[in-house]
Amino acid sequence: MTRISRDDLAARIAADIPEGSFVNLGIGAPTKVANYLPDDLEIILHTENGLLGMGAAPEPGKIDPDLINAGKQPVTALPGAAYFHHADSFAMMRGGHLDVCVLGAFQVAQNGDLANWSTGAPGAIPAVGGAMDLAIGAKNVYVMTDLLTKTGESKLVASCTYPLTGVGCVTRVYTDHAVFDVTPDGFAVREAFGDNTVTSLSELTGLRLMDAAAAASGTEN
Repeated sequence: MTRISRDDLAARIAADIPEGSFVNLGIGAPTKVANYLPDDLEIILHTENGLLGMGAAPEPGKIDPDLINAGKQPVTALPGAAYFHHADSFAMMRGGHLDVCVLGAFQVAQNGDLANWSTGAPGAIPAVGGAMDLAIGAKNVYVMTDLLTKTGESKLVASCTYPLTGVGCVTRVYTDHAVFDVTPDGFAVREAFGDNTVTSLSELTGLRLMDAAAAASGTEN
C-alpha cells in the first residue's frame, strides 16, 4: 500500500488541529476535515461566506438550504454559531485571527510558495477567491492534495510554474503518500504512509527530501 484514501487523509489532518483553534477549510477536499474533528475538543470552523461555528455535513434529509459553506455545500451550525457580513469574514482572514486553514493545491514549492487557483491554461477563468487572503492571513497553512497529478507529475516542486496564490506561506503538506513539513531547507517527510520511504518519495518528486525526525534530532546528513 502506497496511498491512503481522501477520507483517511482528512482524518489525519483533523488529528493535528489543536483544541481551541479557529479554522477555515478550503473548497473541495479540505471540507471533509470537518467530519473527522473530535467531538470532545472545541475547534471552531470559519467559512468565508460569513459563518463562525460551522459543524459537519448534515445527515440525509436534514439539509437547511440557507446553511452552506463557501463551496455551496450544505453544512450545519453548532450551538453559539455566529453569522456576519462577507467583509467582516475577510477581516478575520486578513487580520491573522485564524489559527489554521486547510487548502487544496496544484503546486507547492519547497520554499512554501502555493499555487492553487489556476494552471495558467489559455482561457482559464480567474478564480483565486479568498484563498490568497487565507494563505497569507492564517497562522498555519495546511495543504491537502494528492502527491501526484493524474499524469504522474509531482505537485511538490522546486519552484512553482503556475500562478501563485501566496509566497512562502505553506506550513505543512498532507498528501495521499505522506505528510511533509516545509522547512528553511526544503521539504521534510514528517510521516510516510504504507510502503513509502524518504528515498521512494524523493524519487517520485524529484526533490531532495529530509527525514523530519532525523532533522529534528540533528542526525540528518
